[in-house]
Amino acid sequence: MQATPWLQHYSQAIPHRIQTAKQVSFVDVLEESFDKFRALPMYESMDKVLTYEKVDKLTSRFSAYLQHHTPLKPGDHIAIQIPNLLQYPVAMLGTLRAGMVAVNVNPLYTPHEMAHQLKDAAVKGIVILANFAYKLEKILHQTAIQSIIVTEVGDLLGGVKQQWVNFAVKRLKGWVPRFNLPQAIPFRHVLQKDVSAKVHPGRVKPNHTALLQYTGGTTGVSKGAVLTHANILANVEQMCAFMAGRLAVGKETFITPLPLYHIFSLTVNMLAGIKLGAKNVLIANPRDLVALIREMRKHPFSMITGVNILFSKLLKKKQFAKLDFSTLKLALAGGVALQPAVAQEWEHITGKPLIEGYGLTEASPVVSCNLVHKAPQLGTVGVPLPSTTVRIVDNAGAEVATDQPGNLWVKGPQVMQGYWLKKEETRDVLHKGWLKTGDIAVLQSDGYLKIIDRKKEMINISGFNVYPSEIEAVMTAHPGIEEACAVGVIEADGQEAVRLFLVRKDSSLTAQEVIHYGKQQLVSYKIPKYVEFRDQLPKSQVGKVLKRVLKEESMQNLAALHASQS
Repeated sequence: MQATPWLQHYSQAIPHRIQTAKQVSFVDVLEESFDKFRALPMYESMDKVLTYEKVDKLTSRFSAYLQHHTPLKPGDHIAIQIPNLLQYPVAMLGTLRAGMVAVNVNPLYTPHEMAHQLKDAAVKGIVILANFAYKLEKILHQTAIQSIIVTEVGDLLGGVKQQWVNFAVKRLKGWVPRFNLPQAIPFRHVLQKDVSAKVHPGRVKPNHTALLQYTGGTTGVSKGAVLTHANILANVEQMCAFMAGRLAVGKETFITPLPLYHIFSLTVNMLAGIKLGAKNVLIANPRDLVALIREMRKHPFSMITGVNILFSKLLKKKQFAKLDFSTLKLALAGGVALQPAVAQEWEHITGKPLIEGYGLTEASPVVSCNLVHKAPQLGTVGVPLPSTTVRIVDNAGAEVATDQPGNLWVKGPQVMQGYWLKKEETRDVLHKGWLKTGDIAVLQSDGYLKIIDRKKEMINISGFNVYPSEIEAVMTAHPGIEEACAVGVIEADGQEAVRLFLVRKDSSLTAQEVIHYGKQQLVSYKIPKYVEFRDQLPKSQVGKVLKRVLKEESMQNLAALHASQS
């Protein structure tokens, strides 16, 4: 089996497999952490700290409200549309304690995108930030939502600060458009209502669904991955085992800039943090780099997670280099490919490595990671987590030779149950316990995994496979290029060509210079035929370039050009 070579790379501190009790759900782990870490800080936002004991009380009240004051029942789907505020973990953990299923919704979604997800997920309740409630009003009639809870930014800050922040956000900033949802109940009233009510003791079992987590939709319509308590708990246990010896129980502080509604941040920061008794410092707006750096300066943090573009932008800030990194133990990159130049600069400035991992929503999400006990191997996503097996196969499902590219299949306890209400799509990606990731990868002879590209994004030039990530890696090594995105476009003759979108560091850089540079670095059929400069590339909330958007724009432009020439 191809997966065996990586075993030799584990230290004795890291088990090859995880052991999880068959009758344990994540709620059981949550309850245990509440008891074990009661006096420790659990979350901090805007200088407000919530201890494990306080979060225990708040989530218990939230759960009791769902059970006693709404028509919602265990197993019903609750949407959570909140950025990284203190209300997010209260709503998420309260939903799970009530035996209900959490459905994360991107706060920046348009009403059309919200309607699609809320209908598709059969959502019956929603917890939403007031800033976005006007969008819900527009599409509420298209949904099956019975219960609405609206929260304001400052709701858990307490006292005068709560009132001032809510007033400033609504009245001074004008960030809360008018909305009319008369059936909605304020979040703060939920936490005050019938304080004596207890959470129904109904048992949450490992095979019960915990999350209906929608894929990012960067390459098509998003689908809901069904993740059970056993799935997410397995991934938490895998990550904790993988990081054994690096992070100490009850003593760590995580900086959490990526949105918790994204599965990477949710599992690695919030859920694994609960298991470890860590404190998560929640960053509501990571694009405000000045504020982010200010938070990093205030806290002796031991771990930070992020994506390539976030780390790249931080490195350009002079104040970042002045931070104290002496307490930093782990810096983890995921979501998108980490550029080696960014990793090298990070280590140069911080004195600590930037470690890349790989995952996907359908795997809760982490599949592999560079070892935390030794120098990372740049350009790879490390070795599979404990109890995780990988295969590299051809299109017929036969294993390919080591060091050869092929389709990546994954098996492990973190793999989803399937896509919500999509049997055909589920059959396409799940085969006898194996998850067909849709990624092209190489399993190296040394056991490390390298992701080449998405299968859907591969470009075919005259019969040759061209991987956009290779072109992007070459181009971003140019000193005048900030970001690069390569897509394939079909020309009038039916042949595919490479179109390159660039964000420049050097405003004087020309397309001719880019193509000339490509000719020096790439074989002829990989050289971009079209080069287009942009001030910025369209991205998802976690920094993934939306290639689908760029490809659609390119095809429309080419079609218009061909029509004008005919």
